Amino acid sequence: MKSYIALMKLRVVELLLVTTVPTMILAAKGWPGTSLVLITLIGGTAAAGAANAYNMIYDRDIDAKMNRTRKRPLVTGDVSVRGAMIFATALAVGSIAWFAILVNWLAAVLTIVAILWYAVGYTMILKRRTSQNIVWGGIAGCMQVLIGWSAVTGSLAWPAFILFGVIFFWTPPHYWPLSMKFKADYTRAGVPMAPVVQKDTTVAWHMIVHAAAMFVLTIALIPVAGMTWLYSIAAVVSGAWFLWLCIDLYRRALHPERGKLAAMKVFHGSIYYLSILFLAIAIDPFLQ
Repeated sequence: MKSYIALMKLRVVELLLVTTVPTMILAAKGWPGTSLVLITLIGGTAAAGAANAYNMIYDRDIDAKMNRTRKRPLVTGDVSVRGAMIFATALAVGSIAWFAILVNWLAAVLTIVAILWYAVGYTMILKRRTSQNIVWGGIAGCMQVLIGWSAVTGSLAWPAFILFGVIFFWTPPHYWPLSMKFKADYTRAGVPMAPVVQKDTTVAWHMIVHAAAMFVLTIALIPVAGMTWLYSIAAVVSGAWFLWLCIDLYRRALHPERGKLAAMKVFHGSIYYLSILFLAIAIDPFLQ
């Protein structure tokens, strides 16, 4: 059971779900109801777990070549390919049916899109072919806010699309530092992550551009969603701090003689940033 659960990459799923509940609170302009929140979290966990399991099935060959992933269940043989496929498909079908029956059809359709985009769009098409893999593949992770919003309202609105954009532009500055850290692994596996095929300075500059676009969207949410002073301060301060982390990484890449690149500082900073931002989103509606 532990090996099957490992296929779901729950640590990654946890980060996705951090964005779902605050989005639901914003959509409801208050607490959307405990039962709806739990239903959405369960369905979202199953859907994301299914996508991650499909990813491990398809990537088991390159996972075996990377130190970071060589102990995954399909590499070690703890889980068979057939068993993993049955498990992933059960999660996928179950999560779609779960949303369709207990929430609404829009949430179910968005769940289908999220699973297919990650399992097919990112894993099978983009990951091994382009250095922009994580940019466009990251759309799957953005779908959680749309699912959360639609679960509450049965529709989609501009605040949901803005939050989608925030996570879209946040994903590369979050993941590329990790790719810098494990550049040797990706090189050995033949995966053209941006830090593998581009200079560190180029990647760091692209991180700044993405972080800046993300920052602009977080500010745009203030008038569009009618956010209060709490979110406004959190968005400006935390956004400026994260943008500075990306700028500092670029400066270190330009002048390696000044010290280590410290890519993981940006990686961990991105997690803190997203947590702070969405915590503010969760609290803000109760101040209105």
